[in-house]
Amino acid sequence: EEIDIAIRVISDHIRAVAFSIADGQLPSNTGAGYVIRRILRRAVRYGFTFLNTKEPFMFRLVNVLTDSLGAAYPELKEQKQLIENVIKEEEYSFLKTLDQGLLLLDTIIKNTKGKVVDGGKAFELYDTFGFPIDLTALILSEKGYELDEAGFDAAMQKQKNRSKSASSVSKEDWEVLQEDNEQEFVGYDMLDVEVKITKYRKITSKKEGTQYQLVFNLTPFYAEGGGQVGDKGYLEDAHGDVIYITDTKKENNEIIHFAKNLPKNLNESFKAVVDKKQRNRTEANHTATHLLHQALREVLGKHVEQKGSSVHSKYLRFDFSHFSKMTPEELQEVENFVNARIDGQLQLQEERNVPMKTAIAEGAMALFGEKYGDAVRTIRFGQSIELCGGTHVKNTGDIWQFKIKSEGAVAAGIRRIEAITGDAVKDLHTDNDKLLSEIKHVLGNSQDPLKSVSSLQEENSSLKKQVAELLKDKAKNLKGDLLSELKEINGVQFLAKKVDLDAAGIKDLSFEMGGNMDNLFLLFGTEQNGKALLSCYISKELVASKGLNAGTIVRELGKYIQGGGGGQPFFATAGGKNPGGIEEALAKAEDYLK
Repeated sequence: EEIDIAIRVISDHIRAVAFSIADGQLPSNTGAGYVIRRILRRAVRYGFTFLNTKEPFMFRLVNVLTDSLGAAYPELKEQKQLIENVIKEEEYSFLKTLDQGLLLLDTIIKNTKGKVVDGGKAFELYDTFGFPIDLTALILSEKGYELDEAGFDAAMQKQKNRSKSASSVSKEDWEVLQEDNEQEFVGYDMLDVEVKITKYRKITSKKEGTQYQLVFNLTPFYAEGGGQVGDKGYLEDAHGDVIYITDTKKENNEIIHFAKNLPKNLNESFKAVVDKKQRNRTEANHTATHLLHQALREVLGKHVEQKGSSVHSKYLRFDFSHFSKMTPEELQEVENFVNARIDGQLQLQEERNVPMKTAIAEGAMALFGEKYGDAVRTIRFGQSIELCGGTHVKNTGDIWQFKIKSEGAVAAGIRRIEAITGDAVKDLHTDNDKLLSEIKHVLGNSQDPLKSVSSLQEENSSLKKQVAELLKDKAKNLKGDLLSELKEINGVQFLAKKVDLDAAGIKDLSFEMGGNMDNLFLLFGTEQNGKALLSCYISKELVASKGLNAGTIVRELGKYIQGGGGGQPFFATAGGKNPGGIEEALAKAEDYLK
């Protein structure tokens, strides 16, 4: 019966998870993503406990599911590779902690008097190992136990209170200067406009200190949203006095402007001015994300979907669904695709207040997880058309150039590209030219710096081998002298000494000496490039008979060199930034044998 139930649970859960991923929802630690993660982990636990599956297996069921339902639900076929990869990564991640977590839960149960398990202990399991509390409760019920849910809730609330206290923000009540039920955003068309402050309030936080939030009757400032940062700028009164706007956000459908102080006369009119340079750079980066999205779908396939973005004035970050690392050739192809659209000087085609259904029918891409109203704004550059409320360049030529800085994984099946445009690309070219000139200068104004560097690498490799051989010879010669310096303490052959060898040389020397002598306790110190190093060797018979542990000893002696370390009971090392403490550490070594 248990096996039958487990198979049914797994079958049901693999459908729920696969369809969710195909629809664009990925496992995460918050919101709907957390529900998906919990469903998947519950299924993995059923397989682990009742089917004895200790390796990832659920991702293999995606193939069966696709064969069964793919004809009716083509999105399963389109996203099959992504679904498999995401589930496989999640399984690997959870299985790493599941075995240990179950052992800890068994220990908690064994130490429980009665049939009610302490909620605080269950919270530790949740907090440390990511064990969903419903999974803990399920396992307990299978074993005839109950969970102290009130204790768990209390421990959870205690942690939330700690987090809240660390990032607490106190807000005073709004001071209303004039009633205004409809605030208008004019920032798509104007970057400066005359405004009135309708209300304000004071806010205080540990991180930012005291600030003020201002609401205007109309505003050219774009509020943070859709991945795009909020505008900065200033307010100027009739006397030329200026109040700087440091950020713009949205709250309860109102655009909130942040300032460090208040104007002298709150009731007069002000000229609100957006920082044009920052806005232009941000617009270039935002438009580039649209072109990048189109490029990725063209180069990698239609399975690519945007999973998040962050658009600043200095750079852009774009997250997307894809199942493998992009090759250098693919990255170059994407970069070329975007730059071709920039060179094509595509004109912005913008439509506002378009019915949602009409926009979708015309091919506009809607992003999963984004909230759209009945009327939307569409942005089109050539074949790229998306629903977007952000600000954009009027012509792709204004972007000047697009350059990918990095590409990497951020989660299972999710990749991230970081890129720059415009002035940031110009700065990069300038820095690279300067760096190349400096490299040429260091290489004696070589006409072929690449060839010169390769030659230096070969020479360096050869010299390293020579140095290693010399150090080995030095250690062998030193060995004879050191053997004569050993002194016996309570049946142990002991030596603590500072030597002029590197870490590898000291290790070779220690094992050379250990191979010729029993009951050996060595502590060597050395200084390399202004750093201190301690190395401890203890014969294995001493580890067994006297309970000596080289790892413990170097950790304790490491405090004298302002560092730490560890290793095995018979050999361990510690590094530190205080070479002056080596002699004191060596002097203390003898105490371990007394």
